[in-house]
Amino acid sequence: MAMKWLPRRTPDQPPREGKGPVLIHALDGFLGAGSAARLASEQLRTGHGDVIHEFDLDEMFDYRARRPMIGFREDHYADYDDPKLQIVLEHDHNLMPYLLMAGPEPDFRWEQFIGEVHAVIEQHDVPLTVGLGAVPMGVPHTRPPMITAHGTRPDLVDRQNLWSAQVTVPSSAQALLEYRLGQWGHDAAGYVVHVPHYLAQIDYPPASLALIDALVDRTGLSIDADSLRARQGETIAEIEQQIEEQGGASLLGGLEEQYDAFTRGAAESLLASDADLPSGDELADQFEQFLARQRKNDQG
Repeated sequence: MAMKWLPRRTPDQPPREGKGPVLIHALDGFLGAGSAARLASEQLRTGHGDVIHEFDLDEMFDYRARRPMIGFREDHYADYDDPKLQIVLEHDHNLMPYLLMAGPEPDFRWEQFIGEVHAVIEQHDVPLTVGLGAVPMGVPHTRPPMITAHGTRPDLVDRQNLWSAQVTVPSSAQALLEYRLGQWGHDAAGYVVHVPHYLAQIDYPPASLALIDALVDRTGLSIDADSLRARQGETIAEIEQQIEEQGGASLLGGLEEQYDAFTRGAAESLLASDADLPSGDELADQFEQFLARQRKNDQG
């Protein structure tokens, strides 16, 4: 499928105003720390939605890098978990409609993928596209999750960012989607939650709940996240137990001190270091080491 390039919106042109449902996207991939976006999308998926578009992942998915699971039952293969990326029309508890795009981030043909999303946005008169993502940062789990908000226009950024920087980072399909939509005059925004480095490889419900709360504040959707809130308590309790058993209190204290200095404006970066504190990366490495030892002991 050839990419249909559209003219860019000039600064004096107003953004297009749609009257249809909001499109929410949460993809498994580069912005997937703590499985935060995936867990959030599970709360947004009702199981009763109508699939309005399905992407041909056979052209977009790297099967060898992210091998789908398949069961082996004594003498045969069964229950192949084929990857799917769909846009589904859902409704919240108040019957407010929204579109949900969830599934694996495409590995290939990003421009084709974005072209298909754009066609859906045009067809359904979508007024706003909202992305949900997560990145690992030097933050402690004992502090409220920090969110970085972004958008194609300044007035779409609906909260003040404590962490602000001008950096060049590896792109993602979600980032490029927002960028292209902005070029074409569509409103697009998103939230990236900061997940503790040392918890980036496990399910971390607090980050997912932060994304859902931000989404609800913006859109007014009524989302039931009670099951995720219940998991949050269990997850925090398990983390605290592992830290106590592995003697990680001093490491956590150092990370908390660094984080608090940043939020007070006394430090320029969450990954900064000084003479008395290890850097965020060093703390993350140490945490990962003792949590890995704990997981190994549990399995043994």
